[in-house]
Amino acid sequence: MSEPRPTPSNPRTGDSADPGRYPLAYPLRVRWAEADMQGVVFNAHYLAWFDIGITEYLRMLADGDEQWLTETFDRLYVVKSTLEYRSPARFDDALEICVRCIRVGRTSLEVGFAIRRDGEALVSGSNVYVHTVDTRPAPVPDELRRRIERLEGRPDS
Repeated sequence: MSEPRPTPSNPRTGDSADPGRYPLAYPLRVRWAEADMQGVVFNAHYLAWFDIGITEYLRMLADGDEQWLTETFDRLYVVKSTLEYRSPARFDDALEICVRCIRVGRTSLEVGFAIRRDGEALVSGSNVYVHTVDTRPAPVPDELRRRIERLEGRPDS
C-alpha cells in the first residue's frame, strides 16, 4: 500500500487548503463553558473536539453496525497527540471538526484533524491510535482498513 499524497501545507497533520480532503466535517458551536473571560477557547478543549471527531468518524465507518463500532472503540487507544494553533476560536463560533485518516500502519492509525471556522483552519493536528488486544498492540484489523479505504477513496499504507 502507498503513502498518502502530501497536502499543500502540512502532510503530517492533515491540514490542507482543500476542505474536501476530509471525508468528515462535523459541526460544533463553541459553548460558554469552553471559553475564558476574554471569550477565547481554552486550548485543552481542542483535544476534546478531536475526540468528538474520531467518534463521529468511526460512527461513519460503522454505518449503523453498533457491534463493530463498540468493538473498534474498545481496542483503540491514543498514544500521541500533536496540535498546531493558528488562530483562536471564540464563544459562539460555528466550527467544523474535520477528520481524515493520514496513515494506517501495522498496529496503529494516524488520524488528522482540522478545526475550521468559515473554511479557515484555526487548529490542526493528529492523534496516533494503537489497536490492542488484551491491552497489547495488535495488527489493525483488515475490516477497519477496508472501511477506511472505502470512505477515503484511497489506499492506506
